[in-house]
Amino acid sequence: MAASIDLAYPFRGRWLTQNSPANRVPSHGTTLFATSYAIDFVPVDEAGRSAPVTLRSFLRPEPPERFGGFGRAVLAPVEGVVVAVHDTEADHAAYRGLPSVAYALTQRRRARAGWIALAGNHVLIESKGNVVALCHLQRGSVLVRPGQALRIGDVLGRCGNSGNSTEPHLHLQVIDGRDVGRARAVPFTLAGSMPRNGDIVDVPE
Repeated sequence: MAASIDLAYPFRGRWLTQNSPANRVPSHGTTLFATSYAIDFVPVDEAGRSAPVTLRSFLRPEPPERFGGFGRAVLAPVEGVVVAVHDTEADHAAYRGLPSVAYALTQRRRARAGWIALAGNHVLIESKGNVVALCHLQRGSVLVRPGQALRIGDVLGRCGNSGNSTEPHLHLQVIDGRDVGRARAVPFTLAGSMPRNGDIVDVPE
């Protein structure tokens, strides 16, 4: 197993931790596409909600724009060079309640379709032999290009709902090479530790 690396948080403000490797490995229930140590962060408000909860939330898909974190800035968590960008996938409806059950049944189809279908819009950053992937970005929001050198905190794009995503959030993982289909997962920490599921991470603006 590759040695763990430490990253900065790739955002500012309040975000809810989900699917953390601090709770289980593989964190997403699969080793597919080197996701063993991946983690998800959902932008939330002061009350810890990603969006207001109504009867519609449980019965119908919702537009991603209804979620307050849709469009929040996503930042470079490491110094490095951009090695891949994808920015053309649509931001689809968000699914909570009963719609999320139906959406879950389509997960295998997306996995068979490959990395793009799962990651949606994303940026890959190479740093000291590892590659950091930031996924589910908003279509048309990516500001960086392959070959561009980055510093920690540079804006990469915006939080979206593309790819395998039930609501606007950020998926973060580290792998040991540029070919996601063949790479191995690399464990990592964030600002020296790893938050657990349900933890609210509040990074000052």
